[in-house]
Amino acid sequence: MITWTTYGTWLQGDERGYVKDGKIYPGNESLKQTNKQLQLQNKIRLSKVQQQAVRDTIIEEAQSQGQRIYALAVNATHVHVVAGYISQPMGKIVAYYKKAARLELKAIGHDGKLWTKGYDKRFCFDRETLQRKMKYVQRQNLVQNTGIK
Repeated sequence: MITWTTYGTWLQGDERGYVKDGKIYPGNESLKQTNKQLQLQNKIRLSKVQQQAVRDTIIEEAQSQGQRIYALAVNATHVHVVAGYISQPMGKIVAYYKKAARLELKAIGHDGKLWTKGYDKRFCFDRETLQRKMKYVQRQNLVQNTGIK
């Protein structure tokens, strides 16, 4: 499972915690404020139209890379993808998805930064873990579409 955020929406130091180099850290208001001051533009929240464009683009890119998507949630502030293994480095796979989505949104009028640098990855080494990650992502879609948590 890979997750990445839109620019400026989940800064290092965030009170919800944050991930850096695969390690989860607690909130740190001072660090968050420093990062906020360093932002080059306002935070990005994807509209429903943009979310659908990103969703469609990731699915198309996965097909062209030969990667199976088990679950996908594109929210206003972040993306979750649960995908099958392919023999590409994880960073390259994420870069393909981010770039394809950025180019698609640029084509429909978005200008400027779109994604936060980096991503989070969680490996699923067994069926139970895979199913848990898939359910989590599917719940994200339910929350987004209905407001039910």
